Amino acid sequence: MQNRPGYLLPVYFKRKWNWRIGIIDITMISILLADDHQVVRKGLKALLSAEPDFNIVGESGDGLETIKLVEQLQPEVLVLDLMMLGVNGLEVTRQLNKKCPGTGIVILSMHSNEAYVLEALRSGAKAYILKESPPEELIRAIKEVSSGRRYLSSPLSEKAIEAYTQKTEAKIEDPYEQLTTREREIFQLTAQGCTNTEIASKLYISPRTVETHRTNLMRKLELRNHTQLIQYAIKRGIISNPA
Repeated sequence: MQNRPGYLLPVYFKRKWNWRIGIIDITMISILLADDHQVVRKGLKALLSAEPDFNIVGESGDGLETIKLVEQLQPEVLVLDLMMLGVNGLEVTRQLNKKCPGTGIVILSMHSNEAYVLEALRSGAKAYILKESPPEELIRAIKEVSSGRRYLSSPLSEKAIEAYTQKTEAKIEDPYEQLTTREREIFQLTAQGCTNTEIASKLYISPRTVETHRTNLMRKLELRNHTQLIQYAIKRGIISNPA
């Protein structure tokens, strides 16, 4: 595409002048889709593929698999469901924020309450979009994140950012932040109902190692039993309240 007089290239395209041929090369925004429902992924892919500046480079239905794919593909934007299988979207966000800071994460969620929104922001998400939002809002969020900006669904924006700022400035020590990556993975899988053997298989460690990590995380969070662990996970916004 040539840069004609009076014609402005869309701001969300990545532009670089090619001196050899004298035109501007256009690079599309690479996107990875992660949702544990295949039907949802298919719908997202159809929606976003219709955008001329979007390139869907892969998709995933599992949290741990998503982390590996992002490390491998290095997409500009990850559209991530909050409630993934394996480790959830919050933990995926937390790990990728450290491992792949060049990938902007757009959380797609059905949850509008403060616990989920703030936890997503704290974990490093650049955008938080409600699943009930119009498709145009997701498209805009992806473009904003690709350009280095943050975006929240309109009903959340002012309230969430204000609360997030106040909570950050308070600098209250959070016991959950003291957990190791492995302990958070085991915490989430336990909260989802996985046994030690199942967790060991998913994380490629022994059941005894799982039990050791679980004992340590229970101590750090001052939890006495499985019921308290579930209650903590719900309060924290890590799993949905079954009620």
